[in-house]
Amino acid sequence: MVSVVLPHHRYEVIVEPGALGRLGSIARSIAPADRCALLSDARVAALHGDAARAALEAANYDVLVTTFPPGETNKTLDTVRGIYDELLDARLERRSPVVALGGGVTGDTAGFVAATYLRGVPFIQCPTTLLAMVDSSVGGKVGVNVPQGKNLIGAFHQPVVVIADPLVLSTLPLRETRCGLAECVKHAVIRDASLFDFIEAEADPILRLEPETVAELVRRNVAIKAAVVSEDERESGVRAHLNLGHTFGHAIEATTGYGPIQHGEAVALGLIAACHAAALHGLCDGDVPQRVRALLSRLGLPVAAPLADDATLLAAMRLDKKVRDTRIRFVLPTEIGAVAMRDDLEPATISAAWSAIRE
Repeated sequence: MVSVVLPHHRYEVIVEPGALGRLGSIARSIAPADRCALLSDARVAALHGDAARAALEAANYDVLVTTFPPGETNKTLDTVRGIYDELLDARLERRSPVVALGGGVTGDTAGFVAATYLRGVPFIQCPTTLLAMVDSSVGGKVGVNVPQGKNLIGAFHQPVVVIADPLVLSTLPLRETRCGLAECVKHAVIRDASLFDFIEAEADPILRLEPETVAELVRRNVAIKAAVVSEDERESGVRAHLNLGHTFGHAIEATTGYGPIQHGEAVALGLIAACHAAALHGLCDGDVPQRVRALLSRLGLPVAAPLADDATLLAAMRLDKKVRDTRIRFVLPTEIGAVAMRDDLEPATISAAWSAIRE
């Protein structure tokens, strides 16, 4: 169990095999109500929806199950509007928790619903992907995409508890497991060189989803995310470090239509680009991008992809939430385990970073 401690809120991240079966009792102890909403995409609902619903009903909740089509393209205001209609028709009240069962798309969408329905209701995260367990389920950033960019409409709405059951990862496609590993590598580059060493040493058992190794991986990553969020809840300082690779990665997603390249794959590509930019800018040694690229490749993540032209990518970058006074701010590594914010990259450096990951 890892605690997230904020000035006005505290919650636990429970990382435990079989924890999904305790969803109802955990929820009841934190968010007692007559009814709750269980939100999931159709694919995850078919795999884990019955177990989650049974656990909630065993704790005497009247459960409204709401599903929507899977995929980043469905993380929209239209999806949110449809969920609002169901919650209002079912007369869910302000004490009624919204439970997100799924990956990052479900967590972001359900969290935005929880933040805005009746001006805010309790929110419970039950991540079912490695990516969501180690990253998006912790920290309270929720939102949806619009045609102009990713997560441009959103809020900060902290969960009341996060329940991460490593056993559900056995149903996860290998591609999605690898996407989660991109965020694990990102966390290590930001703040924990020993975690980077751990992933290098344990890459094979991690990919085999050996339970104890994966549990250790999740806990160590959650501890990093929790520490950063506790220091900076609303991204006014060090929390922006968690966006390492994302300025490049979000531009890749935006210019490819949020689908062909998954978020974790875009983060992996963006991480390599950021490392190359840092090395070219003189912030880190040249072995940093080489070591990061080698580990991501070993984990089965893409290290190059077909990309749009530099002008199109740069236009997408300018929509990034970290842009300030028209200057693009980048999170860049200074070594494995430390990063810095910079807004003085030359266009030639940005172009060379894109070239490093362009097929």
